Amino acid sequence: MKIRILDIAYETMADGPGLRTSIYCAGCAHHCPGCHNPQSWDFAAGQEMDVEELLMIVKDDEFADVTFSGGDPLYQVEAFTELARRIKEETGKNIWCYTGFKYEDIQADDRMSRILPYIDTLVDGPFVADLRDPDLPFRGSSNQRIIHLTKKEDDAIPGTVSI
Repeated sequence: MKIRILDIAYETMADGPGLRTSIYCAGCAHHCPGCHNPQSWDFAAGQEMDVEELLMIVKDDEFADVTFSGGDPLYQVEAFTELARRIKEETGKNIWCYTGFKYEDIQADDRMSRILPYIDTLVDGPFVADLRDPDLPFRGSSNQRIIHLTKKEDDAIPGTVSI
């Protein structure tokens, strides 16, 4: 199974708490005005990588957790679900996922909801330029939520929600 990847950031601290391996995928149809990463909108950008290859990259840094971002990983949800499942089963690492979709819409969708059991924290909602707030931790606009799906690990982050 392959995922179209734009970039991988190693040991970043910008996409969730602690050190993270952030996997930036290609493709996003949300096209949020003011998006900080519009080059990620192109579904044909970047390169295809096997889930197995990405898993090895994640495993190579035993100290870094994982973030899926983009683009929007949920446009490649089947492959990202497989990657997330393997990460959880083989490493137990914490996984954050950024998406322009709202949590409630993901839950209601048979395809997209399959990833939720493997995601620890979901950052949901489109970027809204009028709600941009550079002081918000780990998100760009105040409509976006940090939703803890598996545990209440980051309750110190203002504006987070635990499900």
